[in-house]
Amino acid sequence: MTVSSFEEITTNVPEKSLTCYLKRNSGRNNLGRITVRHQGGRHRRLYRIIDFKRDKVGVPGKVVSIEYDPNRSARISLIHYADGEKRYILWPDKLALGSTIIASDDAEIRPGNVLSLKSIPLGTFIHNVEFRPGKGGQLIRSAGTYGQLLAKEGTYVQIKMPSGEVRKIFSECKATIGQVGNVSHSNITIGKAGRKRWLGIRPTVRGVAMNPVDHPHGGGEGRVKGNHPMTPWGVSTKGHKTRERGKPSDKYIVKRRK
Repeated sequence: MTVSSFEEITTNVPEKSLTCYLKRNSGRNNLGRITVRHQGGRHRRLYRIIDFKRDKVGVPGKVVSIEYDPNRSARISLIHYADGEKRYILWPDKLALGSTIIASDDAEIRPGNVLSLKSIPLGTFIHNVEFRPGKGGQLIRSAGTYGQLLAKEGTYVQIKMPSGEVRKIFSECKATIGQVGNVSHSNITIGKAGRKRWLGIRPTVRGVAMNPVDHPHGGGEGRVKGNHPMTPWGVSTKGHKTRERGKPSDKYIVKRRK
């Protein structure tokens, strides 16, 4: 089992005004029926309200702390803005305590600053990228990830995603400079079953260990390999494409990840 070093963390107490409790539904819907399997039993968490929009344009903010967030793989930073407001943002790698960040199209190209894609130089590493102007960052938010600005053409820019996909995004959308922090997250080994339970992930039972009434792979005299890999509802799980054909967003994909 391996764990994070937490060496970048500066405080263990979150900002109270930016937290709220999450209701645990354990994968059940309003009727109490399981709609998402293998969920439930995790540790209680306080949700940290993150500013993905970064819409305080022209107001400088100071990095006051770097904190652990149980709801995501990335670290978060508490920002004190010049007008007195406090907000959490995703912590970019190499953003030091006491640094100043700002959201503006004429801001410096430094980790933590926010600019429109049209104002960012080619080749720059970015994260927390918007899909639609003003909606807030939806892309590239996991620990250690980054996108790269490859080209600008008309009202669109081309961004290389962490998956390798090259996608066109409207140039008025905003993005944050730099790579998301906690880069070593991908090296963590869970190590034991109990740690998965802390995260709210319940065990997965093999289909071949079930009865025929419960799974297409169930039953049989003695131990059997099962037939073609499939879900309990008979949908193929190896190579079965679930993406709709001819999605409207297909025209924005320049190069697929596969």
